[in-house]
Amino acid sequence: MYSLTRIPTVLLCFAMTFAVSPAQAATVYEDKFLDAAGVKIRYIDTGKGAEAIVLLHGGTSRLESWVTPGVIDNLAKDFRVIAFDARGHGKSDSPREPSAYGRQQALDVVRILDALKISKAHIIGFSLGSSTVAQLLTLHPERFLTGVQVAGAGRSPEEANDPRIETEASEIARDCVSRSRLMRQAPAGMKPTEEDIQKRIAACRADPTFDQLATAASLRGYRDQAVTAEQMAAVKVPTLGIVGTLDHTLKAMQHLKTLRPGMKLVLLEGISHTGKTGIQGTPALVSEIRTFIAEQRQAKTY
Repeated sequence: MYSLTRIPTVLLCFAMTFAVSPAQAATVYEDKFLDAAGVKIRYIDTGKGAEAIVLLHGGTSRLESWVTPGVIDNLAKDFRVIAFDARGHGKSDSPREPSAYGRQQALDVVRILDALKISKAHIIGFSLGSSTVAQLLTLHPERFLTGVQVAGAGRSPEEANDPRIETEASEIARDCVSRSRLMRQAPAGMKPTEEDIQKRIAACRADPTFDQLATAASLRGYRDQAVTAEQMAAVKVPTLGIVGTLDHTLKAMQHLKTLRPGMKLVLLEGISHTGKTGIQGTPALVSEIRTFIAEQRQAKTY
């Protein structure tokens, strides 16, 4: 039996009426920087609590994706929260060689924990960040209190070598935005129009912190994030998977559940990867994370 929870649309709609407004979520955090094997990483460190949470954002994004919807404000009430711009993103350094990415992104989490003298943490990743969590669970499980994979099951060897990655990387290197990626990730009936795509391209090119060549290199580094089915099945760290029913990663997350039956899997009805119904802006996301951590603490699994 799946340990699986479905959050119905009606409850999500009700919850979203209490979402954090932009004004409420306008907390300004102090930028800090550290050296991660020669790559400067920008991070924030805030909140109270004996336990730490590390938040990993998605590809072509930055730590603000956790700030704007109020996720950090919420979690910082009870936890020490660390979020950072992954290498190649935001204000962190942007190497342009694919070899600088892949497993180096997972090892950056360890480097940051070491620098901050944190032995273990609840490590939470969305999309690219979730692939990072998946790999880190196999490389350094001892650094986890719990792991949370949001809309990303990890990259199988087949997925890590998917030829679509090169197509999308080339589009980003050329246009700043990958048309193919936008279309692939959007739910049916919610595909972006040409006008939408052109607006995204214009916004991307106007962003001084976005390095399209570094982002393309990051995608090409996916090959070094491969995790086998056997590795994923062997994970003993308490893990939570959360994904929307409109998300393109839904089937992969459900497959991960079959590989790792002990993982709790929560499906959010009517929620997609990004956009207006994107999972990072859904209040149910933080609620489910809090519930899971409380359950594991009560069960004394860490």
